[in-house]
Amino acid sequence: MTIWLNELVNIMNETKKDNTEEKILVAAQEVFIEKGMDGARMQEIADKAGINKALLHYYFRTKQKLFEAIFEMVFSKIFPNLMAMVHSELPFEEKLGIFLEKYISLLQKNPFLPTFILKEMNRNPEILASIIKSNGVDPNEVIAMFKKEMDAGRIRKMDPRDVLINMLGLSIFPVAAGPLLKIMFFDNNKQEYDHFIEKRKETVKAFILNSIML
Repeated sequence: MTIWLNELVNIMNETKKDNTEEKILVAAQEVFIEKGMDGARMQEIADKAGINKALLHYYFRTKQKLFEAIFEMVFSKIFPNLMAMVHSELPFEEKLGIFLEKYISLLQKNPFLPTFILKEMNRNPEILASIIKSNGVDPNEVIAMFKKEMDAGRIRKMDPRDVLINMLGLSIFPVAAGPLLKIMFFDNNKQEYDHFIEKRKETVKAFILNSIML
């Protein structure tokens, strides 16, 4: 009986811990979206999660650790599905369209990500690489998909890394530079800018396909 009660207490504690972590991650993601990495404050995140700052620091010692946890949470929702798409029998053009739509949508919903990615690429690229790879992403498998299309004579022979980098750059930059682009090209009209980014899913797809299809 005592053993059973101890197990029940452990289960309840783990459930409470999971709920608290989830509340923190949801609250932090909202604050990061609104304020960005540099503007976010741990106290504000604690307030939004309905906990005290000490408890927040117990779960996530620093803002950097919290940000990394959100980064992994966000990417874990998309990358496994993308890799399943890579291995599917879908036509290449459809695969490309799905990737760009999912990836740009991810950036739209989490506009703080590009800035974080750019900073981490210079500060600690190993962390980014480990998070991406831990979610099942194998660049060699993606490259193999492109080589298969090349060998079949459906796309131009080229370095697949060029295509991937072009896709990422065309997707990331307009979101990373969003604050400037809104001022320069959209008179600070967020609705027009958001519509432009939405249209880029098809624009980038057409641009990439026109550059590689035979």
